[in-house]
Amino acid sequence: MPDLLLELRSEEIPARMQRRAADDLKKLVTDALVERGFLYEGAKAFATPRRLALHVAGLPPRGQDVREERKGPRVGAPEGAVQGFLKSAGLASLDQATIVTDPKKGEFYVAVIERAGRETLDVLAEILPQIIRNFPWPKAMRWGKASAQPGALRWVRPLQSIVATFGPETETPDVVPFAVDGIVAGTTTYGHRFLAPEPIEVRRFDDYVRALERAKVVLDADRRKDIILHDARDLAFARGLELVEDEGLLEEVAGLVEWPVVLMGSFDEAFLDIPAEAIRATIRANQKCFVLRQPGATRLAPAFILVSNLVASDGGLAITAGNERVVRARLSDAKFFWETDKAIRLADRLPKLDTIVFHEKLGTQGERVERIAALARELAPLVGADPESAERAARLAKADLVTEMVGEFPELQGLMGRTYAALQGEHPSVAAAIEDHYKPVGPSDRVPADPVAIAVALADKLDTLVGFWTIEEKPTGSKDPFALRRAALGVIRLILDNGIKLSLLEDGYRAAADGLHFHSAATVPLPDPDVAADPSADSLLAFFADRLKVYLRDQGARHDLIDAVFALPGQDDLLMVVRRVEALGQFLETDDGKNLLAGYKRAANILRIEEKKDGRAYEAAPDAALAAAGEPEERALSEALVVAREAASAAVASEDFAGAMRALSTLRAPVDAFFDKVTVNAEDPALRANRLALLNALRAATREVADFSRIEG
Repeated sequence: MPDLLLELRSEEIPARMQRRAADDLKKLVTDALVERGFLYEGAKAFATPRRLALHVAGLPPRGQDVREERKGPRVGAPEGAVQGFLKSAGLASLDQATIVTDPKKGEFYVAVIERAGRETLDVLAEILPQIIRNFPWPKAMRWGKASAQPGALRWVRPLQSIVATFGPETETPDVVPFAVDGIVAGTTTYGHRFLAPEPIEVRRFDDYVRALERAKVVLDADRRKDIILHDARDLAFARGLELVEDEGLLEEVAGLVEWPVVLMGSFDEAFLDIPAEAIRATIRANQKCFVLRQPGATRLAPAFILVSNLVASDGGLAITAGNERVVRARLSDAKFFWETDKAIRLADRLPKLDTIVFHEKLGTQGERVERIAALARELAPLVGADPESAERAARLAKADLVTEMVGEFPELQGLMGRTYAALQGEHPSVAAAIEDHYKPVGPSDRVPADPVAIAVALADKLDTLVGFWTIEEKPTGSKDPFALRRAALGVIRLILDNGIKLSLLEDGYRAAADGLHFHSAATVPLPDPDVAADPSADSLLAFFADRLKVYLRDQGARHDLIDAVFALPGQDDLLMVVRRVEALGQFLETDDGKNLLAGYKRAANILRIEEKKDGRAYEAAPDAALAAAGEPEERALSEALVVAREAASAAVASEDFAGAMRALSTLRAPVDAFFDKVTVNAEDPALRANRLALLNALRAATREVADFSRIEG
């Protein structure tokens, strides 16, 4: 089967865009082929700092012939309908159509359309230029004389050449015949910019990969990463050191080189007085280098790993020396920042926060710190923290934002605050909370376990959420500029991982709203102090419910069970919601649970039909005496409902959700018997109404634990 080889070589592709661009190229080309009926066996895309490449294997040489029957209007239909049919079917007259007779619909026209399959080469020549012209780069540019013309090609950096071939492995493939802005597709590419700048002729994918390798280009980004990682480990081991691995940096560096060459540099040991994370941030941010340490130790070694894109004639001595000079200069700056910051206490930096605007409608960082401190103090007893410590940690949590070190390396915020706090004699829990209050940042990030850190982390995130909800700056679609989804997920993980009972509305929203009343900019539209009267509170709770569904779905929970629990009033204690969902899920996996759900749905359907027909709701409590005078199964269900509902209600009140499910499970037998032996729509109106009331009582009993109408199945 023929293969497609496509290479788009440009002046540069930024490392941060390469993975996404390769995925986009693969998806755009394969989707366009499949949409036209061209299936394939496999596809893989690649990216380097100078090229995007795609290999699509197992394409047919031509598309399949198509035979389609298109139904037309009835015989004798108006002329307009006939002409529309002829035009859409590509027929010159009705003589080219056939007449089909249907016993019910009468006679109507049918057109048989036959189209020969198109050559794959022609289809590729049609779709590839469109994909290149409309490629979804986050940022793109125009260049040269053609850039002034309407519709000029936009690319991430100037596009320099296109390779596009199609054909079987056993034959010389064809060049896909197309051009984009004067760049004609062909078989010529180029290797490494400096090590092998001569043109290379390529035809098939295997030849292409080998030719690039000879020309000092490793096409596969994952292979470049593997080379860098293993060479760095080996070089460190040879010097008696250990690599501090960094997946994000490894990904970035692999996107900066086509032919990775790993080297080691060093710096003055005196710089090791700087905190290790500051050294790492300095070397990482400025030189894209990895740091090293003594095996099994936390203290860094005065050395680093750099990755060059050149095989130097001097073995890399000049390249290493150049990097060492820059690292020395950057570490000198970091040492100055470190020494300067240590001389000023964190508490003395707080007034400067009043000069930094957090948000024009939410005031300064100083005002925000006051809100977080008050909220952390209020939350402290709920999470087992000392209120004084929680308030102290919250007051100092943002102070490192105005230090020299964090000003230079924002990614060190929190960490430097903890370091300075420890140096200045703050309690260890206070110092730890300064770093940990930002956590968890993402789904795989560590969740704080110290009560003081939990209180401050919750206060920080709740203040953010309530504040932006108040000023109507909520996430919309894929846009979330203030990372509110991440903040909500952080609250969820803090609560669930630490087993915290907390009312989001009373303990969270109301307390944060109080903070906005007392510590906010004048432009803030203040929330209603009465949570029940504030629509933003309901909106924020719904947002938490959506985030919880996403989180629990990733853990394997059913979204409909979460909906069923949240549908009950007052469900703002996330820990209890999750425990109720877990118990409900386990119950519905049993035979009793499955049968009770089926009985509930049958009862709900009957009620819906009869209430609509009667124009009234059967919400009154059933008459026990009337039920006792009826069928035995009717009496048994009436009695079982009273007992089960009381037991389920008591179990829920004591947070024994498994017990509540056991109480409901006792209804299975009487419900089954009721539907098997009792006619709901009895001729006696009073008896019929009472039996419908019994079904409503079943619905009410299940609502002690969840809204069963939201459960699928």
